[in-house]
Amino acid sequence: MEEYVILVDENDNPIGKEEKVKCHLPNGKLHRAFTALIFNDDGKLLLTKRGDGKMLWPNDWDGTVASHPRESETYVSSAERRMPEEIGIDCKMNYINKFEYHVPYKDIGSENEICGTLIGTISSFDESSLIKDEISEIKWINPDELKNELEQNKDVYCPWMVIALYFLADSDPDTLEKFNSLIMGFR
Repeated sequence: MEEYVILVDENDNPIGKEEKVKCHLPNGKLHRAFTALIFNDDGKLLLTKRGDGKMLWPNDWDGTVASHPRESETYVSSAERRMPEEIGIDCKMNYINKFEYHVPYKDIGSENEICGTLIGTISSFDESSLIKDEISEIKWINPDELKNELEQNKDVYCPWMVIALYFLADSDPDTLEKFNSLIMGFR
């Protein structure tokens, strides 16, 4: 079964749909996506390593979950749908912001997306519920550890996650106030 993504204009207005694979070819069509960041009670961010079967950035570290909304979904509802599908948890998500980026991946394809950033918190996590085709490994990381890793080897991280972290300061003011204690070290 083909998976479709929502094509959008530069203002994130839907203009159609296209097969996901076609949107990720080298020139890539602008489409809607999201990255979700889950924090634990200790303020650590859950990072996931993408499965080796991924077309783009296989085996690279990512935020907690990244995917694409379906036609009837919002950024929040799509992230809440994907959480149990990829990491086996239910988590209330909160919209932070969105950004546009276009990054090629080798000569294989590219990401050309308007990417919504979402944030959520959990108290506990059972690693046995990971979907191994999607995610091969996880790690919890604090802001200082992540900054150090990005300085040492930024190339093992997905570009949309790095961009999302950069733009955390441009969050919706109410959401920023609610989650400031978690995200201030990652900005």
